[in-house]
Amino acid sequence: MDGFESASAVTDAIVADIANHLGRSKISYQDQKILITGGAGFLGSYICEVLVAQGARKVICYDNLSSGLKENLEGLRDKENFVFQVRDATEPYDPGEHVDVVMHMASRASPFEFAHFPIQIWRSNTIGTMCGLEVARKYGATFFYSSTSEVYGDPDAGHVPTPETYWGHANPNGPRSCYDESKRAGEAVVKAYELEHKVDARIARIFNTYGPRIRGGPLFGRVVPNFIEEAMLGKPISVFGDGKQTRSFTFISDEVEGLLRLANPAMIQARGEVINIGNNKEDTVEDLARLVIEMTGSKSELRYSPLPKDDPVRRCPVLEKAKRLLDWQPRTPLREGLEYTIPWFRFTLLA
Repeated sequence: MDGFESASAVTDAIVADIANHLGRSKISYQDQKILITGGAGFLGSYICEVLVAQGARKVICYDNLSSGLKENLEGLRDKENFVFQVRDATEPYDPGEHVDVVMHMASRASPFEFAHFPIQIWRSNTIGTMCGLEVARKYGATFFYSSTSEVYGDPDAGHVPTPETYWGHANPNGPRSCYDESKRAGEAVVKAYELEHKVDARIARIFNTYGPRIRGGPLFGRVVPNFIEEAMLGKPISVFGDGKQTRSFTFISDEVEGLLRLANPAMIQARGEVINIGNNKEDTVEDLARLVIEMTGSKSELRYSPLPKDDPVRRCPVLEKAKRLLDWQPRTPLREGLEYTIPWFRFTLLA
């Protein structure tokens, strides 16, 4: 199944795939300067790599390494058009030079982190968003905000699949509110700068992304890496609830391609838009667990435990805007995405 010689070979193949697909669509960041907050994170690191591969004039990466990992950027260390700084995106910053795009990606995003770092998460998505918008306003840059499907909360059955026009059904005072509500507030800040300062702003609502480099373990509570790690170690697979709840698992290459289409200044039709970027194929958590067991050859059994409070029952996007405005749709089935993700965990977890 593998066909890869190392963990870096897996991620290199993904970066090349994204860059090739963008290139064929003539979506380019060549000769542009892009500032990315949270650039050492799961999503941000791939974005940095693709931009460097595309020949961006300069990629400026800020990350305070609270959840991002410096090793995610190891392949960029000697690149002349890449700069990394340890910096907190919630403190006012200025790159000191013109930038064409500001991408605010900085925020902890894993469910189990919400109880441990709620204030930090709130600051990242509100104050941090405003700091990035100030840079975009000063330099006339396009501003990209990474929002989330969590702004929809737990939609009723009549709003799944969920369009961008749905206002959400979220608990503003619950265990997930630091993330859900701060992302909603971040969207409001973006709209305020768009209205008052005419900032060219775009918002992506991201759905359940997975792939190599995603962090597992009890702190993060991410279902794909946790299932893979448990299966590889022969532990019981920890399924919350009855496992019938659904998610729309989006492979990293599809997600990053969609985000970079949306953020590109040349995509003037995306100016001021909020767009779902995810997979519109629903899979149950239980089906994911059984697929991971099959693909890893594990003898693990499923272990069920109570569903966490306010955990959404279904999650699936309507993608009509992404197709119409960005000419984008996901192209990687879950099994195929796991054919990259599982080997990467073999190299890193069992090394």
